[in-house]
Formats: sequence, C-alpha cells, structure tokens
Amino acid sequence: MDTLQAIGSIRVVREFSEDPIGAADLDRILDAGRRAGSSKNLQRWDFIVVADRERLARLAEVGPYAGHVAGAALAIALVTPEPRAPGAPLSIEWDMGRAAQNMVLAAWALGIGSCPATVYEQERAREILGYPADHHCEYVLSFGRPTDPERLVRPNKAGGRRDIDEILHRERW
Repeated sequence: MDTLQAIGSIRVVREFSEDPIGAADLDRILDAGRRAGSSKNLQRWDFIVVADRERLARLAEVGPYAGHVAGAALAIALVTPEPRAPGAPLSIEWDMGRAAQNMVLAAWALGIGSCPATVYEQERAREILGYPADHHCEYVLSFGRPTDPERLVRPNKAGGRRDIDEILHRERW
C-alpha cells in the first residue's frame, strides 16, 4: 500500500480480534514513529509498548473514551517531557502527533487497525506505566487486527469529510 492510499483509506478500529501482532510488524510500527520528523530533531518522545492483558485493561480506565484499549493486541503509550512545564516548547505536542500518525499509517499498511485514546488521568497512567514525574502521557494508541477484516477494504462513507472548497483559503481567509 502506498502512502496516499493509506491516508485515503485509513479507518479508526476500536474492536480487535484476538490475533497477536508479530514482532516484525511491531518493529515496523515503532520504527515509523521513531522516524517522524521533530522540531530541531530533538525527538522528545518515548514509547511504552503494553501487551499484557491486565495492564491493557487498567490502561482502558485512564480516560472516558479509552475502553478500546482493553481489547487491543497491544497499546503504545506516547510519553514526552512535560509539555506544560515552564519554558517547554510548543512543538512537543506537534512532534508527538507526527510520530503517532506515522505509527497508525504504518499499522494500517500492514493490515492492523488502531485508535487513539486521550489520557485524562495522568497519575493513574503514570502508576500503570511507570514513566518519570517530569514526563507526560497525553495519548495511548491501541493496535490490533480488526474483528471484521472487511474494515480494511471497505470504501469511504459518502460525506465523511468536508469538501476541500469548504476549508481551503488561498492567500487570505
């Protein structure tokens, strides 16, 4: 699958089969995140891979919309230096978004679905994942093969995105 095909066909998957994700596929997903561009090439990120069923179930409780994490084959927590610390650059969250998008696109190209979960409960996430006090986990990505393999090839629904003419402004608003 080429990049534009992946971008045009990607779907959020919240229901996962029990099929595991192989080590080679996981390495490719993680490498895609690692290779994302970052401000001044500082690469202010760490990734925590979670595959333990009990830990996934606990991670599913870090936010009101994180329930899909419990059924995933694995999750990847995206950890950065505390982005709200005095003097922290605004680019930290941008860089993390780039890494996350690389990972979900790589997964999609491998036939693996994903879904982001926002972490609302930082202290709970820190206790589950063990990252340092001066770090922050804003997002956890769940990954797995969809329970319905047709999700991988189903065409886009009509009206799923605003028309380009509604959002595009040239030179000025």
